[in-house]
Amino acid sequence: MTRRRPVLDLDPAQVVRARELAHAASAPVVDLARTRTTVSVERAVLRAAGLEGADAEGIPWVNHLVDAVRRQVGLEQGVAVPVWDALARAEAGDLTVLAQKAAVDGVRFALPSGSAREHALVGARAAAAGGVAGIDAARAEREAMVARIGDPPQRPWIYLIVATGDIYEDIPQAQAAARAGADVIAVIRSTGQSLLDYVPEGATREGYAGTYATAENFRLMRAALDEVSVEVGRYVRLTNYASGLCMPEIATLAGLRRLDMMLNDSMYGILFRDINPVRTFVDQRFSRQVHARAGIIINTGEDNYLTTADAVDAAHTVTVSQLLNETFAHEAGLPDRLLGLGHAFEIDPAVPESFRLELAHALLARTLFPDAPLKWMPPTRHMTGDVFQGYLLDGFFNLVGSLTDQDILLVGMMTEAVVTPWLSDRDLALQNVRYVQRAAGGLAEDFVPAPDGLIATRARHVLGEAVDLLERIVGSEGGLLTAIEHGTFGGMKRPADGGRGLDGVVERGDDYVNPVSEILEGDQR
Repeated sequence: MTRRRPVLDLDPAQVVRARELAHAASAPVVDLARTRTTVSVERAVLRAAGLEGADAEGIPWVNHLVDAVRRQVGLEQGVAVPVWDALARAEAGDLTVLAQKAAVDGVRFALPSGSAREHALVGARAAAAGGVAGIDAARAEREAMVARIGDPPQRPWIYLIVATGDIYEDIPQAQAAARAGADVIAVIRSTGQSLLDYVPEGATREGYAGTYATAENFRLMRAALDEVSVEVGRYVRLTNYASGLCMPEIATLAGLRRLDMMLNDSMYGILFRDINPVRTFVDQRFSRQVHARAGIIINTGEDNYLTTADAVDAAHTVTVSQLLNETFAHEAGLPDRLLGLGHAFEIDPAVPESFRLELAHALLARTLFPDAPLKWMPPTRHMTGDVFQGYLLDGFFNLVGSLTDQDILLVGMMTEAVVTPWLSDRDLALQNVRYVQRAAGGLAEDFVPAPDGLIATRARHVLGEAVDLLERIVGSEGGLLTAIEHGTFGGMKRPADGGRGLDGVVERGDDYVNPVSEILEGDQR
């Protein structure tokens, strides 16, 4: 028997209006993304085709090959035709050798026409099909393991972080966390990797406040979690970050290496890493197409807004972002079951009725997105170093998660913002979660907020403010890009022609071809 989820009695017409406005606000951005490519999208095509490895300086061969094509013939038609034309003309025997020769200007690229172009397209499409088949195989392997081992017995899934900087230290910590009850392991990415316009190669042992996202690190951690999944009798999921300047490439590597969740927000990189908005929106569309094919749950980043903006005053911007993320995700082929929309427990505890306000915001998200695996984030901004108050706040956070039937719950740490948590801190945090789940895990069945009480009234107010903001965005010149420029989200002002990575954006020509996108757009599951 499916248990009843708590819901708010929202005005159906207002909910429909909110989604209509979100679609109208996102449509120009989708059009922009459909008519442009980026260096990272083109590198992702080559990664899907099997190109890997790097030179002695650590610069990947995909970077060298895309850069060489761009210098000689441009990327307006995409990288696929000139690369597979060069292979057809025997410029090199395979992609790796071609990239190595291109790195020293040893290859002549061209934009063929007629039968030569058709021949190049056959080769490119076959290579892309092989890469997508690899993503399909990884998805099938996940589904088979879940069927054999089983999912965690209850929701929310408990989400824990490891972040030593050394993948070989991360592995035993991740396995210990799984044994202690974690259902999802997130390997925090090394600080600043989102600003690198290349993906490091191989296993890495040095990272600041996190571990580099690489194909080999993905493989090592997934293998370790497969091992502990069998041991604990439930499939333990792996999370990393598909964001930053290499979002499409990391998404592709995640699909091939069977990651299960990826942080993939439509605006996070724009707001908090000053990555160019156009670059981000083009890259995120392709990355979400990959995630849809791979069956990867994305986690969006609305919680971050409340670290730089007031969680009460700016609550409606979270709802607007959730609606936009939903629209972008659906357009890219992601179904609701893969849409881990984010929100957070970040109201100042000194605010009167703060717990009831948190309930209102969490229940609004649950009501608006009933089929999405919502990701609920713990208090961070108002953790003061008083570990006793912090532990209590985390308990309240866990209680809201139970009351509103959240799906993915990131475990709060009482030492947040004080020190990197010790293993003992993590054990205490897990005890907190387990106590609340045992004592109140089914409370959502009994929780019915008063129709005209503070919780319901506050939720309706936030939804109304969200609709008002969306109307202003749709009615303004420049739409969503202008809203971002004016600091609407998180208080961060990011102009469309500013930020990192704009030089990597290319407007598509009439003959543009992306053989990976052709497959993904032809069969979005």
